[in-house]
Formats: sequence, C-alpha cells, structure tokens
Amino acid sequence: MSVIQQGTATLRKAKKAVVKTCLDNPFVLEWKTIDGEDMHFILQTLEERIKHTGLKKIETPRVKKRSLTKKQIERKCNASTSELSKEENAEGHRQKTGWTDTSIRRQLAIGVNEVTKALEKDELLLLLVCKSAKPAMITSHLIQLSASRATPAGQVPRLSETIAPLLGLTSILALGFKKQSDTFTEAIAAIIPKIPALEVPWFQYRTEESVHFAHEGSSENEEPEQLAEVLGDEFMSLKRKRMESNLSNVILQPMKIKKLVPNPSKIKKPPRKKKKAFSA
Repeated sequence: MSVIQQGTATLRKAKKAVVKTCLDNPFVLEWKTIDGEDMHFILQTLEERIKHTGLKKIETPRVKKRSLTKKQIERKCNASTSELSKEENAEGHRQKTGWTDTSIRRQLAIGVNEVTKALEKDELLLLLVCKSAKPAMITSHLIQLSASRATPAGQVPRLSETIAPLLGLTSILALGFKKQSDTFTEAIAAIIPKIPALEVPWFQYRTEESVHFAHEGSSENEEPEQLAEVLGDEFMSLKRKRMESNLSNVILQPMKIKKLVPNPSKIKKPPRKKKKAFSA
C-alpha cells in the first residue's frame, strides 16, 4: 500500500454558492381576465373592424440560400433565357411586401415593445393583452404602466389566435389603440365598458369613470374624428383628477427581501460548433 506522507495531501475547498440579494414587490398584481360573453363581443368587434379596414401585412416566405456546387453553377449558367424571362414575369405579378395601409397601421401599437413605448408616451386609449403570453412576466409590467396613464387595459383569451391571422402575423401578445385612431374609435367606445378596472394599490382613483364616459361621452351622431378628440380630452381630465386626489389612504407595506441563486442546477451551455470552411 502507498502511504501518503504527512503534509503532502491537500483538500479542495467547496466553492461558495453565489447568492444575490434583491428587493421584491410586496404587492401581487394580476390581470383581470375577460371571459364569457364579453370576450366573444370584443373578439367579434375587432374581427369585423379589421376585416372592414383590410389591414394586413404581406410577407414573402424566406428561402435559405444554399451554397451551390460546381455542377449546379454550370447548369444555372446553361439555363435558357426563356426560363429567366418567366421568373421575371412571375416576380412582377407578386404583391408588394409590407402593410396594406400604413396610415391605419400608425393608429395601432402591435407587440409588447411597441405598446410599452406608446404607454410611456401616454398615446393609448385602450390596451388588450393576450392570455397565452408565457411567461406572464412578459406582460405583467403593463398593469401598473397602464394604470399610471389611466388607460383601460384587460386580458383577453384567444386574442392572438383570432386577430393575428387577420393581420398576417404569427402572434400578437399585446394590442394598443392610439388616441389618434379615427378608424377604430367606434370599436374602442364599444369595448371600453367591457374592460374591468385594474387594481393597483398605490393608485387611488376610480377607473370606472372611464367606463362611465364610454357610455355617455360617445354618441352615434358624432363623427370618428370628433369621438377621438373627446376620448383624449376625457382621459386627460381623469389624469388631472387622479393627480389632485388625496393619497393619504395608501397603506405602505415593507419591501420583501428575495435571494436569487444564478443557475442553481449548474447547467453549462453546450459549446458552439464551428462551421467548416467550404472548400472549392
């Protein structure tokens, strides 16, 4: 047997787990999901309005370009000019890519990033979020942001699978209607009463006033442009009332201390495979 001499063996010290301490929000904010008849009414109203406008994004399918071999290059060079002319004629008959009507597209905020920027600038009259967004953190920040702007916002199931195909998109996690949206003014006025008020503890004001406005502020005799102006003025007055209101009823709660362990399962990323250089 081999004997280990005294003083030669060393023990490896275990690495200390890295723990990051952060402050967490003591309040739990959740979307109020719109179900039942209200959900069907909202989806049907949007579907009819979008079909009426004809707004859609036209995209050409992307084709991956593969490296050609010598034989394929020779065949391509020897191709007849008649085939090339047929391809040119086919390209001429193709529809132009992009949105069918850019003026209507500017009245909408599509996607989480575009909706967030529009809310920060206080440009939205209405916000709808799809329930299928995973993880929920993607759209959770829009709750307090829309409440701070006094913008009616709600979570609608099947929003993405119903509206996205109409617009020529794969998915829509958030859809916002801007204050200058003359095309969707009537739809906005019809949808707002179906949106439940958001509950954010540090905003002590009644969002039901915006719902009450949707019933009385809009009339059938007004034109879409006049309705859009009335909508914007009414929400600005709501914001002034909120800022002038007394916030003495707010109950402060202590912040939660949360400890985070980065990569707790210690999963290593697989190494990237290097692409082999093409040898001619």
